[in-house]
Amino acid sequence: MAMISTDETRLSYEEAGDGPPVVFVHAGIADLRMWNHQFAELSRTHRVVRYDWRGHGGSADHEGPIPHHQDLLALLDALDIEEATLVGASFGGAYAVDAALAAPDRVNALALVCPGMSGHEWPEVFVRESRKMLLSAVPHERLVGYQEGNADPDPADVAAMAQSQAGFMVLGPGRSPEDLSPEAWDLTLLMLRESFARRWSSPANEHLWPQRPAKGRLHEIDVPTLVVKGSSELPQIQEVADLYARGIPGARLLEMPETGHLPSVERPGELTAALAELLSELPQRS
Repeated sequence: MAMISTDETRLSYEEAGDGPPVVFVHAGIADLRMWNHQFAELSRTHRVVRYDWRGHGGSADHEGPIPHHQDLLALLDALDIEEATLVGASFGGAYAVDAALAAPDRVNALALVCPGMSGHEWPEVFVRESRKMLLSAVPHERLVGYQEGNADPDPADVAAMAQSQAGFMVLGPGRSPEDLSPEAWDLTLLMLRESFARRWSSPANEHLWPQRPAKGRLHEIDVPTLVVKGSSELPQIQEVADLYARGIPGARLLEMPETGHLPSVERPGELTAALAELLSELPQRS
């Protein structure tokens, strides 16, 4: 794993291949390993980069708000990438869109996988069920302490939270771990355990969204866009994918049946094929 410095931080990243650049932005419940299949396969034809957000994975700690979309653009600068296709999942998709809106000349295509959106307000039922899920894993008093950061979390609490989050977010309603391959389930739990252990033991941080969020600005995006949603994940998250598909001119929606929140892990070959198709349709730079 390599480290690279930007003006604000140090980011952990991996790079492989030659050709037009493709940058992968992971989900908040994962790290750069969620792109294992796509990174390996697309490196045959493209220069591929994947990295850990600031405060996550192998990247540097940070206390307080983090402008993740600015970190993404700073990574492009540090790697001398003038223009790239951005592939983002969950909140990573939101960061990719915010980067494209902030610097449209730096982005030639977008692939948004079960994406979030800056400025989007989650329905009360989603907030309520999310809170219920958290408290089913860790009692309120300990959870508050963990969320304040710099804690020494009980490994049993870390494991319980990873299991609960995997069921709620990754699988979706009415599904069980048996619906994923053993390899996909094991990687999901590993990333989640390491994510919560890191998050709770490090300085507390949060998203710093742009002053002009993506909500209400999707019509400004004029690059080829693929939107992917899993038909088995939470309906409130599927609705965000639909907002992108309707709001970005010419966006193409790919619905993956019997798939949850991490298609790159659950159905890696299918997602890689969809990304390869998107990339094959882009104009080749001379």
